[in-house]
This record gives sequence, C-alpha cells and structure tokens, in this order.
Amino acid sequence: MMPPKKFWLLVGDVLALAVITLVGFASHGELHVSFAGRMLTTFLPLLAGWFLIAPWLGLFDLKVVSAPPQLWRPVLGMLLAAPLTAILRAAMLNSVALPLFTLILGASAALGMLLWRGLWWLIWGKRW
Repeated sequence: MMPPKKFWLLVGDVLALAVITLVGFASHGELHVSFAGRMLTTFLPLLAGWFLIAPWLGLFDLKVVSAPPQLWRPVLGMLLAAPLTAILRAAMLNSVALPLFTLILGASAALGMLLWRGLWWLIWGKRW
C-alpha cells in the first residue's frame, strides 16, 4: 500500500497540473466548457511529460521531496518536461511545437509545481 504522504503528493501533482492548465486557458479567455477538448490536449501531455521526467529527478522519493533544499527539483523537472509536453501536444493537434509556447508553459508550470511542492512540504514534509 502506498504511504499517505506519497498518495497526496501524486494526487496533488495531478491537481496542480490541472490548475496550471486551467490558469493557462483562463489567461487566454478560453475557460469555458467548449474548450474542454482543447484543454485535454494540453493537460494530458503535461501529465505525461511530468510523470516521465519526475522519477528521474527523485521527485516521488519521500526522502528527497521532504527536504526544503531540494525544491529546485520540481522546477528543473517541469523545465525538462515542457519540451516533451509541447511535442506531444503538437502531435495531438497535428501541429508544430512552438518555442515560445514551450518556454511560457515551462516557466509557468515550473512556478506552479514549485508552489504546490512547497505547500506539500509545509503540510507533509515537516513530519518526515
């Protein structure tokens, strides 16, 4: 059975990525149910990119994520996941991965994951 700390870390990652996606669409005035399909073409590749890159940086290792000096890792993880996300998204849309989109996605998602992982540490990390 998965420890509760790890469960909430994973659930929180998914929710944080969902919020990041929603904020991105809201910033373009596209936060409406009619854009749900388009949102999925960003959210699903974002999930894939994050969950493929994060384990390589120890981002699901409770000993690593419970140490505040390691909060740089989610930032790096998202910056590394952004190009993969953009390529997967472009493939889903039968389009190209725009460098500016990749940069903005990486930076905003890195900030979002930093905030989420910092919150996780405040709630769970101190109890390690």
